[in-house]
This record gives sequence, structure tokens and C-alpha cells, in this order.
Amino acid sequence: MTQLSNRLQRLAPSATLAMSQKSAEMKAQGIDVINMSIGEPDFNTPEHIKAAAKLAIDENYSRYSPVPGYPDLRQAIARKLERENHLRYQPSEILVSNGAKQSVCNTVMALVNPGDEVIIPAPYWVSYPQMVLLAGGKPVFVEAGFEQNFKMTPAQLEAAITPSTRLIILCSPSNPTGSVYNKVELAGLAEVIRRHENLFVLADEIYEHINYVGRHESIAQFDGMKERSIIVNGVSKAYAMTGWRIGYIAAPEWIVKGCNKLQGQYTSGPCSVSQMAALAAYVESQQCVEDMRQAFQRRRDLIVKLAREIPGLEVNVPEGAFYLFPKCSSFYGKRNGERVIGNSTDLALYLLEEAHVATVGGDAFGDAQCFRMSYATSDENITEAMLRIKNALAKLQ
Repeated sequence: MTQLSNRLQRLAPSATLAMSQKSAEMKAQGIDVINMSIGEPDFNTPEHIKAAAKLAIDENYSRYSPVPGYPDLRQAIARKLERENHLRYQPSEILVSNGAKQSVCNTVMALVNPGDEVIIPAPYWVSYPQMVLLAGGKPVFVEAGFEQNFKMTPAQLEAAITPSTRLIILCSPSNPTGSVYNKVELAGLAEVIRRHENLFVLADEIYEHINYVGRHESIAQFDGMKERSIIVNGVSKAYAMTGWRIGYIAAPEWIVKGCNKLQGQYTSGPCSVSQMAALAAYVESQQCVEDMRQAFQRRRDLIVKLAREIPGLEVNVPEGAFYLFPKCSSFYGKRNGERVIGNSTDLALYLLEEAHVATVGGDAFGDAQCFRMSYATSDENITEAMLRIKNALAKLQ
């Protein structure tokens, strides 16, 4: 009998992609589904970035690129980090990969040995624990729920650290909650990390530019933390370039060399044309980033207002990214006819089938009390989706 490897059997499929696929299947049947399940800007890639890609094709950027990425792109990323984050990295401390997702996985695979513990604040992005399991590590979840604005405290972090802890994964602005750690909060976490030898932090900053509370803060800025930090970022969210698949890490050179060795064996360098598009994104005008940020902030304000008008939902105000993560547990145990809502996944399926709005249950993100909605869609879609959700939830008794 054929059987997949044990490592694959340990993994769960991506809940966000599964819900997006289910909504696409319903759309194919002619059903008017509003998809709020996927974390993808609805804007097109800006014209000047597309023009750079077209030029790269004409200039025959069609061959294998260096495994860590083109030197001029790594230099541009280094300049970006100094200009925007006041962090100095050499190009040799930067590795460009096939999306920030590969950057995260590279880091986990390079640092985590079987049995090592990785602290992951919950709620978390669905792939973090799966990547840890793939490396043979043990995810250790720290519950940071609605009441604390979905942010882990220094005391919680300290309590979770053991002699086996190797890595902490921190996402700010957060997927799925939109919460943003401020400078004081990050300083508190950094103080805890510095007290423990051989402990590193993977700082997933892919939503850096979708921030509604001022300048982005990185944990790598604090004394002694640049040597302990692996910054993950990329062009997907800020520049509406999800399909171009360009992410990077900025980290101590020995970590970058390890990830480079790994990447060289299973993907090699990222797409040559995409890299030239990313270079244009970093070195040319940043006005497109601000224009999209303003649109997301307007949509954030709209969805928060409409969600707060729905009886039974508890709603905080996300400070970044493009997700709302409302508390929905007041609906558990309620029913519409024979249908009973037992958990957040039940609720998400109910909203898909009854309201034709695709969301994702919070169970997939490590918080069974909430569900996730992406507001990376038009104002009209948000308004219609929230009306449908309000009407569907009103039918639950």
C-alpha cells in the first residue's frame, strides 16, 4: 500500500486556501460569493513596477539568478532597511527567496532541530506551526486573546521559555488580527529574549507598510537584538505583488549562509524577472504604497463600524494589516433550523453557505473564539458582505 511520508502526515492543509478554494467552486456554479478569506490586496501591481518587469524581459533576464538574489536587489533592500528602519545590513546579510513564506520556512528549517521548542503567540498565521512541525520542532502556543488586543506580554513570554526554546515567531502587524506591537511593547519582549542565550526571534514584518498608527517598529532595533533577529519581509502586501513571489530575510550572516545553502538545494534563486520588478518597487516612488495604505485604512474604518452594528459580535480596532478578527463565541450553541453552530469553523461555513461570504474560522489561527475577515476588497463588497453577515447571524436562535 502506498503511503506518504510521516512528515507530510503531520501537516494540516492551509485553512485559508481551503476556504478560498471552496468559495471559488461556489462562484464557478454561478453563486455570488464575496471572498473575504484570502490575504491578498485587490489592487493591481503599480504600472512602474510592471514596466520594470517588461524591460527585464526585453533585456533577457531569463537565466538562473544567484541563489541569494541579484546583488543590486539585495543592495536596494539594505538601503531600504537603513532608510526606513534605521537598521544597517550588508547585502551578504540578506537572502531573497520565493516569497516571504519561503523566507519563514527557510529560517525555521535552518535553526530548529528535532525537539526544539518554538514559541508562537496565538492567534497566529496558519503556516507557522506547520513549518515548525515540518522541521521536527515543537510549537509552544502563548494565548494572547481578544481581551489583551491579541498581543503577548513579556511575562507570558518569560513563562513560556524553557531550556529547549530555540525560536520565537512574532508577526507585527499581525495576520490574522491586525494588532501592532508598539516600541514599548517590543522593548519589553526584547528584554526577556536578551536574558536567554541561543534564543532567536523571527520577526515577520510583511505587513510593515499597512500600518495605521505611525512608523513601523522592529524588534531588531534594540541593543543586542539585531544579532538575535531574523527579519522577514517582501513585496507582496505593500506593493500588491503577491503573485510575483519575492520575499527576503535580513539576519546575521551565518544564518543567511545557512538559509542560502538550504535554498540552493531545493529552489535555487527566485524568478529573475520578479526580482527586477522588486528592485523597481524598492528604488522608485513609494507613493503607491501610501495610496494603498490610505485605502486600507478607510476600509478598516468602514468594516469596524459595520461589524459593531451586528449584535453578538465583539470587535476591536486593528492597527495594521487588512484583517478583522471579531469575537463570535456568543453564537456557539445557536441554531438555524437543523444547523447548529458549535465553533468558529461551523460559523465560517454557515456564513459561506447562508450569506455567501467566505471568511475563515479562528480555530485555524489558534483562537477558537473568533473568525477572520479580510477587508482587502472594495468598499462596496465590504458593505454588502457585512449586511449579508448581519442578516445571516440574525437567523441564529
